[in-house]
Amino acid sequence: MKITTIPNVYRNVNRWGEILTTLSKYGLAGWVGRFELPLVKGFLKNRDGEALAHLSRETRIRLALEELGPTFIKLGQILSTRPDQVGMGLAQELQKLQTSVACDKPQVVRETIEEELERPLDELFQDFDPTPLASASIGQAHRARLHSGEHVVVKVQHAGIRRRMEIDLDILAGLAQLADKLPELQPYRPQATVAEFRRVVRRELDFAREARNLEQFARNFAGNRHVRIPQLYPKLSTSRVLTMEWLDGAKLSDPAVRHLPNVDLSKVTRYGADMYLEMIFHHGFYHGDPHPGNLVVLPDNAIGLLDFGMVGRLDEQLREDIEDMLGAIVTQDSQQLTSLVMRLGAAPPGLDEPALSVDLSEFVVHYANQPIDSFDLAGALTEMIEIVQRYRIALPSSLAMLIKVLVMLDGTVRMLEPTFSLMELIQPYQKKMLRRRLSPARQMRKMRRIYSEIELLAEVLPRRLRDILQQVESGKFDVHLDHRGLEPSVNRLVLGMMTSALFLGSSLLISRTVWPIFGVSVPGTLGMILSAFLGWRLHRAITKSGRLDRKK
Repeated sequence: MKITTIPNVYRNVNRWGEILTTLSKYGLAGWVGRFELPLVKGFLKNRDGEALAHLSRETRIRLALEELGPTFIKLGQILSTRPDQVGMGLAQELQKLQTSVACDKPQVVRETIEEELERPLDELFQDFDPTPLASASIGQAHRARLHSGEHVVVKVQHAGIRRRMEIDLDILAGLAQLADKLPELQPYRPQATVAEFRRVVRRELDFAREARNLEQFARNFAGNRHVRIPQLYPKLSTSRVLTMEWLDGAKLSDPAVRHLPNVDLSKVTRYGADMYLEMIFHHGFYHGDPHPGNLVVLPDNAIGLLDFGMVGRLDEQLREDIEDMLGAIVTQDSQQLTSLVMRLGAAPPGLDEPALSVDLSEFVVHYANQPIDSFDLAGALTEMIEIVQRYRIALPSSLAMLIKVLVMLDGTVRMLEPTFSLMELIQPYQKKMLRRRLSPARQMRKMRRIYSEIELLAEVLPRRLRDILQQVESGKFDVHLDHRGLEPSVNRLVLGMMTSALFLGSSLLISRTVWPIFGVSVPGTLGMILSAFLGWRLHRAITKSGRLDRKK
């Protein structure tokens, strides 16, 4: 940990203690679980009195995050979108995270709204229900009615949540610095993960960004009568207050949705799946949390979308790469699939490429032969993520999030219609993808981009070559070599020579009895002890590096 972080530790010492105590409790539970003594296993319990030692590692992590509060719950939700880093098992467990944030008092909510909108609450709304519909990690939602008669939902940010989250983010940054020093945690890239989390949280704390997302979804689906996006009320929205239309329907998470009159679930399922596939493969801008609680069934079999804080974006190149991956699976081209995975992801040094190719080949053979109408898309994506994680390949966050969305979407549609095949619905999009890639407009865009890059290269290259030739002629051309790993070896070599010299010199002093006490040379004895210590330290350093007798 850096010295500059010490004042933050001191200032937030109580929160540091709370976090470390909770992490220790849930981590200790895994160690206690190894004992076969029921009394010992029942020693540590969560807030509900459940013995932690009986729970799986993934469940303990989820419970620890829930106990630590909104920031850590949000961290868990972000990590659930990175199965390539944390593993599919933990990612699926983190999707169960439930926010247990206490609601703000009605007076606090009133003050926040009036401060943000600069008008009394009674002037803004004809009716305002002080009891929240729900309370999430960042804000809580209230139902209200405008003076014009429209029913709306008002999302209000929790008072002081920005300050609380900034404190936790500082603490997480400190914990990430410590975690980066542990070899077993380095593959999870703690500091990079916390930095990405900080960016996501700061975006979600700005409700104005969520309002812009909502407006973009509304434009994208303006002509689609099967999809309803709530209307935004810009004059009643700020960075801490968001007012949108109330969608009068039943959420997919409600068991009663199956018994609603005049609702055809098969149509709703198809409309919802079509909506997401259009977002991903056509707009390149998609809703990042297809949880049943964020999808509303409306009386005309239309489907409404809620919560626009977490969204994903795909640029044209990434969409093409995803299309190529789907094509490689269908055509059983494992070599192309291996090449795409290595190009898209950050491969670790010393990656066993032949072994990766064999695993992907077996994966392709298994899934490519499945009938389209019964294709297990969630299973295929889950297995691919397990292969990627096994080889420590870090995927781009946008691609990892997309895979998580497709897995959740497949689970949601199968919950409604067990026989529904998402892959069967994707198949027509492949033809659209091919037509779009071969369209003259897209080819012109690509040609313009290539031309601009060649033009820039043609402009820069002659000047750079001239500079290099001038340096060569004047004798100022230098080649800098970076000897990685050479400095520790040189240091050990120098230390070994010094240790040998000290040992030989001390042996001479002892043999000639220089400055004796009780017939023993004092400087010679001290030198022998020091040389023995240096030799032991050198041997320990070489052994610890694992390169003493290891064969290549």
